[in-house]
Amino acid sequence: MKLLAVDDSSVIRKVIIATADVLQIETIEACDGVEALEKLSEYYDEIDLILLDWNMPEMNGYDVLVAIKTSDIYKHIPVMMVTTEGQQSSIVAAVRAGANNYLVKPFTVEELETKIVECLGKGGNF
Repeated sequence: MKLLAVDDSSVIRKVIIATADVLQIETIEACDGVEALEKLSEYYDEIDLILLDWNMPEMNGYDVLVAIKTSDIYKHIPVMMVTTEGQQSSIVAAVRAGANNYLVKPFTVEELETKIVECLGKGGNF
């Protein structure tokens, strides 16, 4: 299993990678939306989940989400927003655009792990 971690914060990417390692999931990293779409085009047939920040340089996460969910090639890949955008309107917009889950920063490693497992449809039996 692989996930794509998209965040301009290297610290957050490291937390995601460490959590994914515990779950025995390989991680591909991208530091902004443009790089995310490049990585996605290269690895789309291997990626099982995308963790996506909202506020990033170059291309924000919402625009990346829309690009993913309007693509016949990528739309099947679950996307979880992992962001400081905690306003109800942002959450609703992301869900309407196709986000499968939403996690507001700051979060605990346990919350992240639970959400990853939920997104992958593994319930408590990962």
